[in-house]
Amino acid sequence: MPDFKDQTVLITGGSRGLGKAMSLGFAQQGATVIIASRKQDSCAALADEITQQGGKAIGIAANIGKTDDIDALVSQIKTRCGRVDLLINNAGTNIALGPLTDLTPEQFDKMYQVNLRGPWYLASQIAPMMAASGGGSIINILSVAAMRPPAFNGFYAATKSGLESMTKVMAQEWAEDNIRVNAIAPGPYRSDLVDSSIAAIPGFEEGMRNSTLLKRIAETEEILKPVFYLATDGNITGITLIADGGLTAH
Repeated sequence: MPDFKDQTVLITGGSRGLGKAMSLGFAQQGATVIIASRKQDSCAALADEITQQGGKAIGIAANIGKTDDIDALVSQIKTRCGRVDLLINNAGTNIALGPLTDLTPEQFDKMYQVNLRGPWYLASQIAPMMAASGGGSIINILSVAAMRPPAFNGFYAATKSGLESMTKVMAQEWAEDNIRVNAIAPGPYRSDLVDSSIAAIPGFEEGMRNSTLLKRIAETEEILKPVFYLATDGNITGITLIADGGLTAH
C-alpha cells in the first residue's frame, strides 16, 4: 500500500460515498486529509472518526458550486495547513434526470456550477500553492457517462465530458510547475449518486450490472485502487483512467 505520510490531501465531496472512502483510505495511509463538503456537521463527524482511529483530518464546509465558498476554503487551508499535495475534485451532483425537453436552465446552471466550474476554480486556486511547494497532483473524478453519454442523463454527461477536457488543459498548463493532472472515470460503484438513481429509475440497478463485463456494481472502497495509482505514479499526466468493470469495452 502507498505511504502518504507528510502529505496533505484535499477531497471535495469527501464526507460521503466515494469521497468518504477516499478520506478514510488516505488517512489510513498517513495523509492529513482535508474533508470538504457542503455540511460542516458531516465534515466534522468524519474528521473526528479519522482522528479517533489515529489519523489526521480537518473538516471544512464548502459548497463547490459557490466561488465564495471556495475562496473561504482556500483561505482556511493556507492558514491551517499551508499546503496541498493532492487535490481530488470529487464533489458532483446529478439533479436533472430526464428528457432534455423536460429539463430547465436552472438545473443546467446548478450542475455546471458544481460539476465543472467548481472543480476548475478550486484547482486554479490550489495549483499556485502546489507550484510554490515544488509540485503536486490533481485528480478529477468524472464518470463513464463522459465517454458514453446515456439518454436522460444529458446534463450530467455534458458536464463530466467538459471536466475531462479541462483535465487535459490543466495537465498541459501546469506541467512546468511539476503538477500532474489526471482523471478517473468510474463506472458502477456503490455511492450516493448511484443509489439515488437506483431508487428513482426502475430497472436501473439491473441495467448497471448487465452493462459491465464483470456483471457487478463495485463496492465503494474499490475506488481506492485507481485513485492511489494516479496519486503515486510520477510519470502519468493528462490521462483519464477508466475504472468501469468493462462497461466501455463492449
